[in-house]
Amino acid sequence: MNIDPREQQAMEVYIKLLTGKGFGPETFVPRVGFLNKLMPLLANKELIGREYRTAIETIMDTIANDDWPESLVVAREYYAFWINDLKAVSLFSKNATEDPLPIDWKPIEVTLSSLWYTIDAEKFGTTDSWALKGYTKALRFENADQTLIDTRLKLAKILLVRLRDAPDKNNKIYRTTVDATLPLFEVKKNRRLFLVVVREFFHFWAGNPEADKFVLNNHTVSML
Repeated sequence: MNIDPREQQAMEVYIKLLTGKGFGPETFVPRVGFLNKLMPLLANKELIGREYRTAIETIMDTIANDDWPESLVVAREYYAFWINDLKAVSLFSKNATEDPLPIDWKPIEVTLSSLWYTIDAEKFGTTDSWALKGYTKALRFENADQTLIDTRLKLAKILLVRLRDAPDKNNKIYRTTVDATLPLFEVKKNRRLFLVVVREFFHFWAGNPEADKFVLNNHTVSML
């Protein structure tokens, strides 16, 4: 596949902006490497989110598990440049005060089976237990059946186990953990369900008093 000049120009603007922000050249290696793989998949595509998400889903299956968090950071950053959203690019430039790459901490590599069959025996601290109880209560309030509740809680627990050794508790750590866990789900239907759960559960984990509002709202989800 060839790289369309449109995608190449978007990358050049993106890299130039990061250079102007003083980001070190070593951070451009993963960015350029990932984008050189992605750009041919975007050639001649309509500049809309659906096409971009489809390209990301395709390329991520070729990325090593340990590289998913960094690659998804690049995918999220590049999108505004690809669609030439000047307002989003300006906002990105304003907020790009610290280079997120390389990612300092990621959960250790594991297999999904090792987590799935042992997760019910895991013990959780008070804060995590309250988050799980709140999520359970919200699902029951929405009249979710027990199978749905059990599955969603299991996925939330998997995320909590992956977060256990994190050096901090913040949005960035949560997203990194999600990004590092996504490739464990080789079946895309299960991967999408995991994305639904972690986006619902985030509000309970973060202590949002209105967390209940985000449960079973059927919003479209993607890795971005």
